[in-house]
Amino acid sequence: MNNVEAKFILQGYRPNGSDAADAMFGPALEQARHDPALHDWFAREQAFDAAISAKFSQIQAPAGLREAILAGGRVTAAEAPRRNWWQYPVMLAAAASIAVIFALTMALWPRQAAANAPLLNFALVDALHSETHGGHGKEAGALQTLLAEPTTRLGGSLPLDFAALQKAGCRAVGFEGHEVLEVCFKRNGVWFHCYIAQREDFPALAAAATPTLVDRNGISLASWADAAHLFVVVSKKGHSELEKLL
Repeated sequence: MNNVEAKFILQGYRPNGSDAADAMFGPALEQARHDPALHDWFAREQAFDAAISAKFSQIQAPAGLREAILAGGRVTAAEAPRRNWWQYPVMLAAAASIAVIFALTMALWPRQAAANAPLLNFALVDALHSETHGGHGKEAGALQTLLAEPTTRLGGSLPLDFAALQKAGCRAVGFEGHEVLEVCFKRNGVWFHCYIAQREDFPALAAAATPTLVDRNGISLASWADAAHLFVVVSKKGHSELEKLL
């Protein structure tokens, strides 16, 4: 079994651990335990799935739905014309509510963002755990200062030396076997998280020069690339705050 096959199987693994004894997942779980890259990917997937499950658990069924379903089951008069489920207002409301929540949560992203979905997912999950963030060094401090400047417009190239930032102590996080740098910066009272990856490390990811903005689970992300780097900036304060940077 290779990692592609393992990922395909593990995508169906429920985040509450109820599939731990299922033999179908055994080999894939074992591979994730011994492969660091697969282990990190699986941890991010589980965190994301748990967040989605939590959102769905907050959905409240419309009042009277249970009674309407039971009442429908008791209708047995042969002479009464059969009504489809969408002809019941309560059922229609329930279906509409679930459809809206599902669409908002799982809607397809723009094509460029969809191509970068693994990196965006990684940045989203990592940004939610701000207690692990940090970094030091002259180069990291200079980049943080640049990003915090109101006159710095993002969405294009940034004057940075990836290797120098790594060496100086900029925060680095593992993603699919390579390091991604992360710099937190504050502008106009709002904190942002900037993730920087080398294009040569992730040739399969899209490299669009024009920024793409997406929203997911209340978090907004902007992604773009220059000749050498992929960038993702994450905002917990919404789309409009992120647009001000571009």
